[in-house]
Amino acid sequence: MNSVGSSGFALLFCLASFAFSISDYHSVTRLGFKKTIRVQFGFEVAIGVNFRRFNFNLEKKAGYIPLIDRGCPFQGKTPRDLTEASLSGAGISIIAAISMIFLFGMELQNFLAISTSSAIVIDKSSIDDSLRVDFNISFPVLSCEFASVDVSDVVGTYRLNITKTVRKYSISEHLQTNGFEFDYEPVTHTVKHDDKVDEGYGEGSVRLNERNFDRITHMHPIVVVNFYAPWCHWSNRLKPSWEKAAKVMRQRYDPEHDGRIIVGSVDCTKEPDLCKRHHIQGYPSIRIYRKGTDVHDAHGIHIHETYYGDRDTDSLVLKLDALASSIVVDAKRSSGVTVDITKRPTPPHEGCRIEGFVWVKKVPGNLIVSASSGSHSFDASQMNMSHVISTFSFGSTITPMMMSDMKRLVPYLGGGRNRLDGKTYTTKPESDANVTIEHYIQVVKTEVLGLSNQLIEDYEYTAHTSLIQAHSIPAAKFHLEFSPLQVMITENPKSFSHFITNLCAIIGGVFTVAGILDSILYNTFKLAKKVELGKNY
Repeated sequence: MNSVGSSGFALLFCLASFAFSISDYHSVTRLGFKKTIRVQFGFEVAIGVNFRRFNFNLEKKAGYIPLIDRGCPFQGKTPRDLTEASLSGAGISIIAAISMIFLFGMELQNFLAISTSSAIVIDKSSIDDSLRVDFNISFPVLSCEFASVDVSDVVGTYRLNITKTVRKYSISEHLQTNGFEFDYEPVTHTVKHDDKVDEGYGEGSVRLNERNFDRITHMHPIVVVNFYAPWCHWSNRLKPSWEKAAKVMRQRYDPEHDGRIIVGSVDCTKEPDLCKRHHIQGYPSIRIYRKGTDVHDAHGIHIHETYYGDRDTDSLVLKLDALASSIVVDAKRSSGVTVDITKRPTPPHEGCRIEGFVWVKKVPGNLIVSASSGSHSFDASQMNMSHVISTFSFGSTITPMMMSDMKRLVPYLGGGRNRLDGKTYTTKPESDANVTIEHYIQVVKTEVLGLSNQLIEDYEYTAHTSLIQAHSIPAAKFHLEFSPLQVMITENPKSFSHFITNLCAIIGGVFTVAGILDSILYNTFKLAKKVELGKNY
């Protein structure tokens, strides 16, 4: 018999005995006996002495024999093993009490624990729903000047060079930053060039190389340098107008007598180290160096500006003449009243840290980071897209405030939402030229419904990375694929009535088992004692 049945039977037995005792009392009254009869309900539990059962006694006065002694089936003689104290009974009582306390603690712990159920269901998100993607990625050898974040998908979304929700910080090759954001908007207008090329333009710019570059930039107040590559289409379109503008500046500001401005050129195919030292990644790059402000520290890091304006002869002459005039009218240069959008400070370091977020649709798509410009060319063999991923996650961030009240949900949330965090992916152009780093990401949505009916959404993902030999400009690509299924996790509360039922079962079961063991030990010891005394049944 199980514990619940045993405890229930014991309670029924007590009630039946009490009922027979009362009925006997009424029978005595009907027979005419007027003497006082007292009904006593007694229940004794003595830990260390013995267990007592419910016992109903009908005590009578002298001269009366109650009807209950004539054969009541529920009122028998109390067993001696329940009335005599014994050492074994005391031990069983202690063990039973400890067992009850232990089982009660386990049952209470089980009642307080929250059970969960999980199910796989169809994600009912519509095609217009967007998902936020947060990222923080460092590129040690990609300049913020050309770094671009693009988003595309299979339904026709195509956004180039996102800047509204993306921030860029110049960093060194050791991922250290100066703390200032590179917040200049990209050049969106079409850069103008000369329509007709004059084949007899000659050379008017000064040829600069590793030997004379520092001497000339330190000698003259302003040096404007065109870093170019002969194979570059944009460099070839700039060269005629650049040389003609250099001739005009040479005539107006003679280097021998005036020398306030020098127009120079550097062939990056012949001077690769010089171009690398000045962080040249796109061709052509027009840099403006000012005397006295071109060296930032002992490492020789140049602080200079980059020209982003039109490249026709008239525009170049106008710009160069304005730079030369600013040397004479110093107040105009430092007044800051007008802002020249054709020139901007060049990033002081070669690398770039890109952080922020973009919104993507829940369809297969791509997030691409690459060097991009509508008026520059890039040497794909020299592009290095090595990067370190500090953060890459989907969906809203689960804040500590949200988790403080729902710590029990930690095992179900966040286990796979940051799989790329802290990962480093490195390539070497010397051995791995034109390499694109591609990350294939599969995203699964998880919803958790807590006891407070607060719904928490989390997005976990798996990621696989490979190096692909690119036929175009190398890039860092994140291929996004969203699962049509989602995981639903629900917290289920425990029933209090079930908890009470289990407690009654524990008490009744332990009580019954203890009584059986006590009876067996008592009769065994009694039998052994009789055998020892030589008494036989």
